Amino acid sequence: MSRPLRWEVEGRIWPHRDASRFVEVGPVTWHIQRFGEDCAQGARPSPRPRILMLHGTGASVHSWRDLAPSLADRFDILACDLPRHAFTRGHLPDDTSLVRMARSVQHLLDACQFAPDMVVGHSAGAALALQIALDHEFRGPIVGLNSALRPFPGLAAQMFPAIAKVLFVNPVVPRLFSAAAGFGNEAERFIGRATHSRIDRAGLACYAALLRNSHHTKGALAMMANWDLPGLRHKMDRITNPILLLHSDKDATIPLEWAQEAHSWLATSRLDVLSGLGHLAHEEAPDLAAGAIADFASTHLGAGA
Repeated sequence: MSRPLRWEVEGRIWPHRDASRFVEVGPVTWHIQRFGEDCAQGARPSPRPRILMLHGTGASVHSWRDLAPSLADRFDILACDLPRHAFTRGHLPDDTSLVRMARSVQHLLDACQFAPDMVVGHSAGAALALQIALDHEFRGPIVGLNSALRPFPGLAAQMFPAIAKVLFVNPVVPRLFSAAAGFGNEAERFIGRATHSRIDRAGLACYAALLRNSHHTKGALAMMANWDLPGLRHKMDRITNPILLLHSDKDATIPLEWAQEAHSWLATSRLDVLSGLGHLAHEEAPDLAAGAIADFASTHLGAGA
């Protein structure tokens, strides 16, 4: 479909609709979800630790449908659809660069008066968390779930963004991709092949709705075209945040070897391997991910976590 996703149509299947809010920040309308004691509109700020959750390329807040509620008894949580993804509207294509996306997320946090104590990012969301730490003085712990931190090797580091940019500027490509995803169960098969994860029907339905929408797929292409992982790589030695990298040994998207290499670049990181899970491990085993996040928070944020 060529029109943007509509909250009252496609959004009817989104998990935790009652946790959703739409926040105006300048020309941008953000779709966010809030979990925990501080989630009600007009509620007083809670003394509990706050977690910002950042999904990966091509996903949305639905990625946290089981993980966020598992943490909501101990933390206050804000999750957002990233620029040009799902139900967030108003960003320009250039706003999907790593630096500008970090700035835009910070503007959202300021508007919501939400100062996170911890950031949890999945895949490209982990790189975004590191960029926020670099550019916006975030010093708290970071958890990267199947993190996309390693640039493509060799010439691919330059070629992949260039190819994504060519595909992005061609208006036919996102429509063709989304049309193909709309054929039968192709979207579900694509998720299985690309991630080696087996997730529930609710998650598959949301991913299918996203993949079938050319506005969303064009946003994902814009993110890939503007993503500067080599630039982030050169600054990683400046990062002093405590970092936990949780990575699956069956990840078909980001090989475990790439996570091990990224771990070696981050002096304050710890790498824990999740056995038998794929790229969407936090959706396959949310209780396992929640336990690891809570333990890491307790270590670095104190007993209140």
